[in-house]
Amino acid sequence: MPKDAGIGASPKRREDVRFLTGRGQYTDDIDLAGQLYVHFVRSDVAHGTIEGIDTSAAAAMPGVVRIFTGADFEGVGGLPCGWQVTDRHGEVMQEPGHPVLARGKVRHVGDPYAAVVAKSRSQARDAAEAIEATITELPAVVDMAAALADGAPKVHDDLTSNLCYDWGFVEDNRDKVDEAIRSAAHVTTLELKNNRLVANPMEPRVAVGDYNPATGESTLYTTSQNPHVIRLLMGAFVLGIPEHKLRVVAPDVGGGFGTKIFHYAEEAFCTFAAKELKKPVKWTSTRSEAFMSDAHGRDHVTKIELALDADNNFTAVRTSTMANMGAYLSTFAPSVPTWLHGTLMAGNYRTPLVYVNVRAVFTNTVPVDAYRGAGRPEATFQLERVIDKAARELGVDPIALRRQNFVKADQFPYQTPVAVVYDTGNYDATMDVLERIGDLAGFEARRKESEAKGLLRGLGVNCYIEACGIAPSNLVGQLGARAGLYDAATVRVNATGSISVMVGAHSHGQGHETTFPQVLAEMIGIGEDQIEIVHGDTSKIPFGMGTYGSRSIAVCGSAMVRATEKIIRKAKKIAAHLLEADAGDIELKDGKFSVAGTDKSVDWSGVTLAAYVPHNYPLEDIEPGLEETAFYDPANFTYPAGAYACEVEVDPETGKVTIQRFAAADDFGNVINPMIVEGQVHGGLAQGIGQALLENCAYDETGQLISASYMDYAMPRADDVPFYSVDHSAATPCTHNPLGVKGCGEAGAIGSPPAVVNAVIDALASGGKSVGHIDMPLSPARVWAAMAGADTPDGASEGAADRSLGGAAH
Repeated sequence: MPKDAGIGASPKRREDVRFLTGRGQYTDDIDLAGQLYVHFVRSDVAHGTIEGIDTSAAAAMPGVVRIFTGADFEGVGGLPCGWQVTDRHGEVMQEPGHPVLARGKVRHVGDPYAAVVAKSRSQARDAAEAIEATITELPAVVDMAAALADGAPKVHDDLTSNLCYDWGFVEDNRDKVDEAIRSAAHVTTLELKNNRLVANPMEPRVAVGDYNPATGESTLYTTSQNPHVIRLLMGAFVLGIPEHKLRVVAPDVGGGFGTKIFHYAEEAFCTFAAKELKKPVKWTSTRSEAFMSDAHGRDHVTKIELALDADNNFTAVRTSTMANMGAYLSTFAPSVPTWLHGTLMAGNYRTPLVYVNVRAVFTNTVPVDAYRGAGRPEATFQLERVIDKAARELGVDPIALRRQNFVKADQFPYQTPVAVVYDTGNYDATMDVLERIGDLAGFEARRKESEAKGLLRGLGVNCYIEACGIAPSNLVGQLGARAGLYDAATVRVNATGSISVMVGAHSHGQGHETTFPQVLAEMIGIGEDQIEIVHGDTSKIPFGMGTYGSRSIAVCGSAMVRATEKIIRKAKKIAAHLLEADAGDIELKDGKFSVAGTDKSVDWSGVTLAAYVPHNYPLEDIEPGLEETAFYDPANFTYPAGAYACEVEVDPETGKVTIQRFAAADDFGNVINPMIVEGQVHGGLAQGIGQALLENCAYDETGQLISASYMDYAMPRADDVPFYSVDHSAATPCTHNPLGVKGCGEAGAIGSPPAVVNAVIDALASGGKSVGHIDMPLSPARVWAAMAGADTPDGASEGAADRSLGGAAH
């Protein structure tokens, strides 16, 4: 029988009461007395020299309070990058400045170079249109290969080239990998693109800056996944505000997907302007602004080679990738195609040799940073596509080829050739579950049914592994992280026994206010309704590194457990005094302290009251009160893994792809709330399917963003996705955190794109069309063109058609 409370139960999300009844408080709901509004003037060219900005007419317009340009930020720091990569030659990456408002040059469409602050939004917008800027347009670089060519226009004049870094990993393996590929019995080669994406969370970004002249304190209300990191970066490196004078608040946030991790210029501007004007300053992004100011995701071009011996064992993997950084380095951008990508290139397999080369490139486009999965989807897509292609070339079953090369259950902990150590897993068991829930044995019958309707049916299988809860801090520091990646929690027990928990993680859809109390309720034995979760306000929480990378329960949840363990140890001492027993004999179960082997007991609230009303209290041993803080720095990553199966139908007349079935078998370790985990997987699958079939952020050759609205950028809708079969029963608990959890938030977006593409390639093969690869998104035009060119070697026309389009129309 399923549990009805605690770990493993599925209570409804308590936060949904306010969300579904319209009582949530989002940043745009915050209106402060006397607040002003800002409208940013953004570049309409991708690359240009700012010759002059005439603000005189705009400044005279009604309601205008002040107009800012880059000159007002002389002496103010630029937006910092939080990760420094050292390349394969031992050279530190090129790191250009990123001003709050552009000075001297604009470097991408949407780059802000002026800002109008007025008494209303409409007045600020009207005045912005009256600003006359003289910008001499320069040649733009959009294509990464062209950006690296000799004589290419430089995005940043003070850099030696548009190459940010040339990274190799593991460099000691390079010659060995080359030799393994030269001597292999079979080598499969694949060139592919991981398409650029725009995250598009439901709530656009908002920033409200406030300043209190009486105390000298600044407050920023913002849509952020990690308010403490924003406070650290903006206070220390941009505006020079001491942390005790800077408060950052992230209230309810309507989705993040990575795009709200980073520190943005608009946040720094509103905080700066509020202090300058001594009035609150508010900015709310429009959806069109979001397309050209939010960090984009993915955008890798890769060549991958898989070497196999005569028995079809994997012997080596070699990849060469160009990763687009855009015009500036966003907060965590350098880490995504390197340490979050290269360390996962072994996948679920016993490949003894791996070499990964990544060249990060500056272009005149919006900066690119972490998007749901961040490096792990890129690694998985390369590896799982080339394995599927190898199976087709060798004429072997793609599942059997994977199983043959899996890391086996008795081989854990498993040292990979790309530095990381998988602590636990059972990939065969996960595949067993997939074959069952996906009814793969019944696929051929379903294929015949599709063929009877004139449709091609294909089955695509994919495995993935990801690294979550990035840690430990001393390791990531050596890899270039400029911050620790621990987390913190304070557990405050009130006199009557209720609990307030201040956590460094931030919930923007994950359900922390429901799941975190489940953990404490299990540990103590009290009702979950007695536990309150406080997050998102730097004035209330000791510190925290935020929510991303499926780290919340594994890292922040572990800090909460450690703090609660301290609470329980102290509470047992108090109970022992009340019960006139030894603390070592005290047991806590179902909210009651008892003396082992006796009927003597005192309930939880009796002990907590004694802590705050210490009339009968062991004062000589411990101080009154019941509050503890813990910081938790993990010993290793966690390694969720899974196997996915997708079935599609392809209309051979039009190229339209319809997903008919999708099954997902995941190993998330121990699961706190199965319902919420299932919801996380569903959301990730929809985003991955969106990337595979629909979404594509596209620029023309001049750097104009041609997919800058929902008219040109196709987001998945309900009828684009099927009902899913989801299972997480083949769990192997993590061995190095106290909850045995691994994380679940990104899995669906990592595993689904290659499963979809593999299925489409299989469908075309069933119709006699031998196509090696089609670049995402697999729009009808691209699929139809690939079929039309299938007689050429390896589908030479693959991905050529529709390459300039923003996505597939509905």
